[in-house]
Amino acid sequence: MLLIRLKYPASSVESPVDAWIDTGFTGDLVLPANLIASLGLPLGPAVSAKLADGSIVHLDTYSCILDWFGQWKAIEVVSNQGDFPLLGVGLMQDHELRVDYRLKSLTLT
Repeated sequence: MLLIRLKYPASSVESPVDAWIDTGFTGDLVLPANLIASLGLPLGPAVSAKLADGSIVHLDTYSCILDWFGQWKAIEVVSNQGDFPLLGVGLMQDHELRVDYRLKSLTLT
């Protein structure tokens, strides 16, 4: 899990969020629909996505601002009905992810 900071686009109020790393998700960030509603994120275009079982689904997207390594970055957030925010490889592709199972630690640099 990784602590990230999101910013409301309209008011610039910041909110910390614990996100799970999802190396199978090629986008930037997935947020549960109830969290998106509480953050008041503006609706963007719907996108099609292929799930692990091969099925195609249509998902709503939302605009968000993320503190990413000290820089505020505008990203597209995908909504789902899950319980946890998921950080995808779209954000991690220029970084190094290390998992130390022995020490039970995770670093993203």
